Amino acid sequence: MNKVQHENHTMTLTDDLTGKSVKLPVMKGTIGPDVIDVRGIYGAANKFTFDPGYSVTGSCISELTYIDGDEGILLHRGYSIEELAEKSDFLEVAYLLLNGELPNITEKGEFVEAITHHTMVHEQISTFFRGFRRDAHPMAILCGVTGALSAFYHDSTDIHDPHQRMIASRRLIAKMPTLAAMAYKYSIGQPFNYPKNELNYAENFLQMCFSVPAEDYVPDPIVSNAMDKILILHADHEQNASTSTVRLAGSSGANPFACIAAGIASLWGPAHGGANEAVIKMLEEIGDVSNIQKFINKAKDKNDSFRLMGFGHRVYKNYDPRATVMKESAHEVLEELNMQDDPLLKIAIELEKIALKDEYFISKKLFPNVDFYSGIILKSLGFPTSMFTVLFAIGRTVGWISQWKEMIEDPINKIGRPRQLYTGYKSRTYQIESTREKKSIFNWLWKKN
Repeated sequence: MNKVQHENHTMTLTDDLTGKSVKLPVMKGTIGPDVIDVRGIYGAANKFTFDPGYSVTGSCISELTYIDGDEGILLHRGYSIEELAEKSDFLEVAYLLLNGELPNITEKGEFVEAITHHTMVHEQISTFFRGFRRDAHPMAILCGVTGALSAFYHDSTDIHDPHQRMIASRRLIAKMPTLAAMAYKYSIGQPFNYPKNELNYAENFLQMCFSVPAEDYVPDPIVSNAMDKILILHADHEQNASTSTVRLAGSSGANPFACIAAGIASLWGPAHGGANEAVIKMLEEIGDVSNIQKFINKAKDKNDSFRLMGFGHRVYKNYDPRATVMKESAHEVLEELNMQDDPLLKIAIELEKIALKDEYFISKKLFPNVDFYSGIILKSLGFPTSMFTVLFAIGRTVGWISQWKEMIEDPINKIGRPRQLYTGYKSRTYQIESTREKKSIFNWLWKKN
């Protein structure tokens, strides 16, 4: 498949001040809006484009993920997220993102075996963990330890070697759950658990988190299936902040472990990966089912800073397609664990019912998003809110490494170098008075001492 087709037309940009015109090629992908190629503007017109946050700027050409926010569509390699969540599993989706096609039976078996046998980490890493304070945030630990992997696995840091890129990709996908579980265990003062090869990806992560030496963890199919779906739904989401960070770091030639650590740092921000954690904090602030209407009224008040977290989405102006899948899993887990009477979860369930019927939220398309439901599931499983973004990172690692790999293999890739609109001082001359003033201060200090 061609990555992009150039349409046989251009767009003309005319400067009203000088009358000069620049013809810009219009590029057309397989789906979605056309893209104006502005690379020639600076050379032809001595001007930059200005787009804070790059919200209308295409930074790359990609075949991985497509989002139509108005229609509520999310596709991975052309497959809808709903279909993948229903029929596939996380490692199959990982293979799809990495390689472009779904695996056959042999390919999937080989991939699963490779991931399974890469889940252990270098034993010295456990000593590395103990350098952190016990009350360190798990994301701080995960960011630091992931970046440090390049100090342990020198044989997969050459980004120009396709085999080393493959090994690094598989290592990151395999080891991220192990590192995340270690971060969790360390924060609660329990011993680390080793991975077990007889368990699947989601089951293995759960047992590493919740097993203790005195008692084995018995996987619950509904719980492990919900965890697998959480990972699928967070696997990739086009050119978001953390993915763009990974690509930007990778454009300099940095090793893949450092690039993924950079992605984790970006994901940590409350405006990005911390949204599901914010949902639980909001539910705690509401406090009781009887207070829900009061907080809904606060959310409707333009003069009130309170916002309902987990509702609406910057990209999706329709129902978040991931939320549809997550909603079903959330209710299955609550029923399986018999937690419908948990005070916080009762607030969440009632809030969901009211918001879905309230004309204010319907008219503004403020539907519950994936963060709302994933927060409920993770809370019901017993994870502290500080671990929520860590679990997000496990799933998103697949997208990050796939995007990084695609960027490295793209012949038009170059180091990221955004431009700016400079509004500071023009050139100034260093004044001799400043030198005299400095000498006076020096002499004063010398006499004083």
